[in-house]
Amino acid sequence: MFEYRSPRIWILLSLGIAMAAPARADGPRAGFKLSAEDTLTSPDRMLRVEQYSKDLKDEGFLYQFWTFDSDHRHGSLLNPGEGVDLAGYTAGFRFSPDSQWLVRMQKLGAGYSTLFLYRKKGYQFLPATTKPLGDLAWDYFFNSPASKAMHRDPKDRDSLDHAQAILLKGMDDNYAWLGEYWPDSRYIVISLSFDAQGEEKPLPWIEGWRCVYDLKTGTFSVPPDFAENNAKAVKNPGAQSQ
Repeated sequence: MFEYRSPRIWILLSLGIAMAAPARADGPRAGFKLSAEDTLTSPDRMLRVEQYSKDLKDEGFLYQFWTFDSDHRHGSLLNPGEGVDLAGYTAGFRFSPDSQWLVRMQKLGAGYSTLFLYRKKGYQFLPATTKPLGDLAWDYFFNSPASKAMHRDPKDRDSLDHAQAILLKGMDDNYAWLGEYWPDSRYIVISLSFDAQGEEKPLPWIEGWRCVYDLKTGTFSVPPDFAENNAKAVKNPGAQSQ
């Protein structure tokens, strides 16, 4: 089975810290600066996510992501143990409409990104999956018929160029813009892309292939409504050159 690992996320998983439980603490230590414009409050106004950064000079920046209640108490760190190579970029966040789920959209490098999923427990958000949601989405794709002609070396963790797992917009209104009538806070839509840059004989790749993650069952699927989009998302260099 193909197992995708982006350059940064592989290090994180190898260290066994990607899914570590959030650390309980009052807040960031000295040297971390709040990015006020990146603060996000949950729809029920009970919790908020704050992003802090520390300038490490030649080594770049180190980011920490914290949740607090409305009175700025019960501080909980979402990404404990992530060094500068793993948390060197700011992240995007989205709450589910019922405020019970939180998705972290994490840049990993130029052209690389993944997703993390958290579930609310008391004043904390805990990891909801055993590994990053982006990795699970790639596992699903490479076990689907759509990946049949996209063989990559399973031993080469960097064999996908510019791999991106992106949260499709619309989580906050249950994807009404797609014309769907899904139960409140039940599904999230993930868009997958990678390219064949640098390949002497390019194999097919994908641009915006969509799948759905069911928050209730913890399973992936591709709704029939996505068939047209996903067919166009598959790029075949042989067909394009004809």
